[in-house]
Amino acid sequence: MKADIHIPKAISSRSAFKNKFGLGEMYRAFIYIPKAMIRMIENNKSQLVDKDFVKRLQLAVTEVNGCAICSYGHAKMALRLGMSGKEINSFLGGENHFTKPKEAIAILFAQHYSDSRGYPKKYAYDAIIKEYGKQEARIILSVVQIITVGNMLGIPLSAFHSRLKGKPYTDSSLVFELGTLIIGILLLPIAIIHGLLRGLFGLPNVRFDKNKTNVQNG
Repeated sequence: MKADIHIPKAISSRSAFKNKFGLGEMYRAFIYIPKAMIRMIENNKSQLVDKDFVKRLQLAVTEVNGCAICSYGHAKMALRLGMSGKEINSFLGGENHFTKPKEAIAILFAQHYSDSRGYPKKYAYDAIIKEYGKQEARIILSVVQIITVGNMLGIPLSAFHSRLKGKPYTDSSLVFELGTLIIGILLLPIAIIHGLLRGLFGLPNVRFDKNKTNVQNG
Protein backbone atom coordinates (compact mmCIF):
# COMPACT_ATOMS: atom_id res chain seq x y z
CA MET A 1 0.00 0.00 0.00
CA LYS A 2 1.37 3.42 -0.90
CA ALA A 3 2.67 5.70 1.82
CA ASP A 4 -0.18 8.19 1.49
CA ILE A 5 -2.68 5.59 2.75
CA HIS A 6 -2.96 5.58 6.52
CA ILE A 7 -5.80 3.38 7.72
CA PRO A 8 -7.55 5.33 10.51
CA LYS A 9 -6.40 4.35 14.00
CA ALA A 10 -9.94 3.27 14.93
CA ILE A 11 -9.56 0.51 12.32
CA SER A 12 -5.86 -0.35 12.47
CA SER A 13 -5.88 -0.63 16.26
CA ARG A 14 -9.34 -2.14 16.65
CA SER A 15 -9.64 -4.17 19.84
CA ALA A 16 -13.41 -4.74 19.87
CA PHE A 17 -16.25 -5.13 17.39
CA LYS A 18 -17.86 -2.02 16.00
CA ASN A 19 -20.59 -4.24 14.62
CA LYS A 20 -21.17 -7.98 14.44
CA PHE A 21 -23.90 -10.16 13.04
CA GLY A 22 -25.74 -13.31 14.03
CA LEU A 23 -26.11 -16.33 11.77
CA GLY A 24 -29.77 -15.50 11.10
CA GLU A 25 -28.83 -12.03 9.87
CA MET A 26 -26.10 -13.51 7.72
CA TYR A 27 -28.43 -16.03 6.11
CA ARG A 28 -30.98 -13.33 5.31
CA ALA A 29 -28.26 -11.23 3.71
CA PHE A 30 -26.91 -14.20 1.76
CA ILE A 31 -30.21 -14.83 -0.04
CA TYR A 32 -29.93 -11.43 -1.76
CA ILE A 33 -26.61 -12.36 -3.38
CA PRO A 34 -27.81 -14.20 -6.55
CA LYS A 35 -29.94 -11.34 -7.87
CA ALA A 36 -27.40 -8.75 -6.69
CA MET A 37 -24.60 -10.57 -8.53
CA ILE A 38 -26.66 -10.76 -11.72
CA ARG A 39 -27.22 -7.01 -11.57
CA MET A 40 -23.52 -6.38 -10.98
CA ILE A 41 -22.56 -8.56 -13.96
CA GLU A 42 -24.95 -6.53 -16.09
CA ASN A 43 -23.44 -3.33 -14.69
CA ASN A 44 -19.94 -4.47 -15.62
CA LYS A 45 -21.13 -4.37 -19.22
CA SER A 46 -23.23 -1.21 -19.09
CA GLN A 47 -21.09 0.75 -16.60
CA LEU A 48 -24.27 2.51 -15.49
CA VAL A 49 -22.59 2.82 -12.09
CA ASP A 50 -18.86 3.26 -12.67
CA LYS A 51 -16.10 1.50 -10.74
CA ASP A 52 -15.13 4.56 -8.71
CA PHE A 53 -18.72 5.04 -7.57
CA VAL A 54 -18.93 1.34 -6.65
CA LYS A 55 -15.73 1.56 -4.64
CA ARG A 56 -16.92 4.62 -2.70
CA LEU A 57 -20.15 2.81 -1.82
CA GLN A 58 -18.14 -0.19 -0.62
CA LEU A 59 -15.88 1.98 1.52
CA ALA A 60 -18.89 3.74 3.05
CA VAL A 61 -20.55 0.45 4.05
CA THR A 62 -17.28 -1.01 5.35
CA GLU A 63 -16.72 2.03 7.56
CA VAL A 64 -20.14 1.68 9.17
CA ASN A 65 -19.70 -2.06 9.81
CA GLY A 66 -16.13 -1.69 11.02
CA CYS A 67 -14.53 -4.61 9.17
CA ALA A 68 -10.77 -4.17 9.53
CA ILE A 69 -9.71 -6.71 6.88
CA CYS A 70 -12.27 -5.34 4.42
CA SER A 71 -11.01 -1.80 5.06
CA TYR A 72 -7.47 -2.76 4.12
CA GLY A 73 -8.56 -4.76 1.08
CA HIS A 74 -10.88 -2.14 -0.34
CA ALA A 75 -8.38 0.64 0.35
CA LYS A 76 -5.84 -1.20 -1.80
CA MET A 77 -8.35 -1.75 -4.61
CA ALA A 78 -9.49 1.88 -4.44
CA LEU A 79 -5.87 3.00 -4.67
CA ARG A 80 -5.41 0.92 -7.83
CA LEU A 81 -8.49 2.61 -9.32
CA GLY A 82 -6.83 5.98 -8.84
CA MET A 83 -8.53 7.24 -5.70
CA SER A 84 -6.23 9.42 -3.60
CA GLY A 85 -5.07 8.43 -0.15
CA LYS A 86 -6.88 11.37 1.39
CA GLU A 87 -10.12 10.39 -0.31
CA ILE A 88 -9.87 6.77 0.83
CA ASN A 89 -9.02 7.75 4.39
CA SER A 90 -11.92 10.17 4.43
CA PHE A 91 -14.41 7.43 3.58
CA LEU A 92 -12.86 4.99 6.04
CA GLY A 93 -12.99 7.66 8.71
CA GLY A 94 -16.71 8.25 8.19
CA GLU A 95 -16.17 11.73 6.76
CA ASN A 96 -17.83 13.28 3.72
CA HIS A 97 -15.15 15.68 2.53
CA PHE A 98 -14.70 13.88 -0.80
CA THR A 99 -18.30 12.82 -1.44
CA LYS A 100 -19.32 13.96 -4.90
CA PRO A 101 -22.62 15.89 -4.95
CA LYS A 102 -24.14 13.53 -7.54
CA GLU A 103 -23.25 10.52 -5.37
CA ALA A 104 -24.22 11.94 -1.97
CA ILE A 105 -27.71 10.43 -1.78
CA ALA A 106 -26.39 6.99 -2.71
CA ILE A 107 -23.61 7.21 -0.09
CA LEU A 108 -26.15 8.21 2.54
CA PHE A 109 -28.35 5.28 1.52
CA ALA A 110 -25.39 2.89 1.79
CA GLN A 111 -24.67 4.14 5.31
CA HIS A 112 -28.35 3.96 6.24
CA TYR A 113 -28.63 0.40 4.94
CA SER A 114 -25.72 -0.60 7.16
CA ASP A 115 -27.01 1.29 10.20
CA SER A 116 -30.41 -0.40 9.78
CA ARG A 117 -28.76 -3.84 9.58
CA GLY A 118 -30.30 -4.51 6.18
CA TYR A 119 -33.78 -3.13 6.90
CA PRO A 120 -33.70 0.32 5.24
CA LYS A 121 -36.62 2.68 5.32
CA LYS A 122 -38.69 2.61 2.15
CA TYR A 123 -38.41 6.38 1.76
CA ALA A 124 -34.61 6.04 1.69
CA TYR A 125 -34.78 3.60 -1.22
CA ASP A 126 -37.41 5.74 -2.95
CA ALA A 127 -34.99 8.67 -2.68
CA ILE A 128 -32.30 6.90 -4.69
CA ILE A 129 -34.87 5.78 -7.28
CA LYS A 130 -35.95 9.40 -7.65
CA GLU A 131 -32.34 10.59 -7.90
CA TYR A 132 -30.86 7.91 -10.18
CA GLY A 133 -33.75 6.00 -11.72
CA LYS A 134 -34.90 2.46 -10.90
CA GLN A 135 -32.21 0.60 -12.82
CA GLU A 136 -29.29 2.51 -11.29
CA ALA A 137 -30.92 2.39 -7.84
CA ARG A 138 -31.08 -1.40 -8.06
CA ILE A 139 -27.38 -1.54 -8.89
CA ILE A 140 -26.57 0.72 -5.94
CA LEU A 141 -28.63 -1.57 -3.70
CA SER A 142 -26.82 -4.61 -5.09
CA VAL A 143 -23.39 -3.10 -4.40
CA VAL A 144 -24.42 -2.43 -0.81
CA GLN A 145 -25.84 -5.94 -0.35
CA ILE A 146 -22.75 -7.66 -1.71
CA ILE A 147 -20.27 -5.67 0.38
CA THR A 148 -22.48 -6.21 3.44
CA VAL A 149 -22.07 -9.97 3.03
CA GLY A 150 -18.32 -9.49 2.63
CA ASN A 151 -18.25 -7.49 5.84
CA MET A 152 -20.31 -10.09 7.69
CA LEU A 153 -17.67 -12.72 6.95
CA GLY A 154 -14.76 -10.30 7.23
CA ILE A 155 -15.65 -9.11 10.74
CA PRO A 156 -15.10 -12.47 12.52
CA LEU A 157 -12.10 -13.09 10.24
CA SER A 158 -10.65 -9.74 11.35
CA ALA A 159 -11.12 -10.72 15.00
CA PHE A 160 -9.50 -14.12 14.40
CA HIS A 161 -6.58 -12.49 12.58
CA SER A 162 -6.11 -10.09 15.49
CA ARG A 163 -6.21 -13.06 17.91
CA LEU A 164 -3.43 -14.78 15.96
CA LYS A 165 -1.34 -11.62 16.40
CA GLY A 166 -1.84 -11.85 20.16
CA LYS A 167 -4.43 -9.07 20.30
CA PRO A 168 -7.84 -10.75 20.71
CA TYR A 169 -10.93 -8.54 20.65
CA THR A 170 -12.22 -7.89 24.15
CA ASP A 171 -15.81 -8.81 23.23
CA SER A 172 -15.04 -11.87 21.12
CA SER A 173 -14.14 -15.52 21.52
CA LEU A 174 -12.46 -18.16 19.42
CA VAL A 175 -15.73 -20.10 19.33
CA PHE A 176 -17.59 -17.09 17.92
CA GLU A 177 -14.94 -16.30 15.34
CA LEU A 178 -14.42 -19.79 13.94
CA GLY A 179 -18.02 -20.87 14.47
CA THR A 180 -19.40 -17.87 12.59
CA LEU A 181 -16.95 -18.34 9.73
CA ILE A 182 -17.44 -22.08 9.36
CA ILE A 183 -21.22 -22.12 9.75
CA GLY A 184 -21.56 -18.99 7.63
CA ILE A 185 -19.64 -20.57 4.77
CA LEU A 186 -21.73 -23.75 5.08
CA LEU A 187 -24.94 -21.70 4.98
CA LEU A 188 -23.88 -19.71 1.93
CA PRO A 189 -24.71 -22.30 -0.80
CA ILE A 190 -28.05 -23.08 0.85
CA ALA A 191 -28.90 -19.39 0.98
CA ILE A 192 -27.87 -18.92 -2.66
CA ILE A 193 -30.28 -21.68 -3.73
CA HIS A 194 -32.95 -20.02 -1.59
CA GLY A 195 -32.18 -16.70 -3.27
CA LEU A 196 -32.40 -18.21 -6.75
CA LEU A 197 -35.81 -19.69 -5.92
CA ARG A 198 -36.96 -16.32 -4.62
CA GLY A 199 -35.88 -14.80 -7.91
CA LEU A 200 -37.83 -17.38 -9.91
CA PHE A 201 -40.96 -16.47 -7.96
CA GLY A 202 -40.33 -12.74 -8.48
CA LEU A 203 -39.91 -11.95 -4.78
CA PRO A 204 -38.23 -8.64 -3.89
CA ASN A 205 -34.53 -8.42 -3.16
CA VAL A 206 -34.90 -6.04 -0.23
CA ARG A 207 -36.94 -5.81 2.97
CA PHE A 208 -37.91 -2.44 4.32
CA ASP A 209 -38.23 -1.34 7.91
CA LYS A 210 -42.01 -1.31 8.03
CA ASN A 211 -43.05 -3.85 10.61
CA LYS A 212 -40.36 -6.12 9.11
CA THR A 213 -42.53 -6.95 6.09
CA ASN A 214 -41.58 -7.33 2.45
CA VAL A 215 -42.36 -4.53 0.05
CA GLN A 216 -42.49 -5.26 -3.68
CA ASN A 217 -39.87 -2.79 -4.89
CA GLY A 218 -36.57 -4.68 -4.98
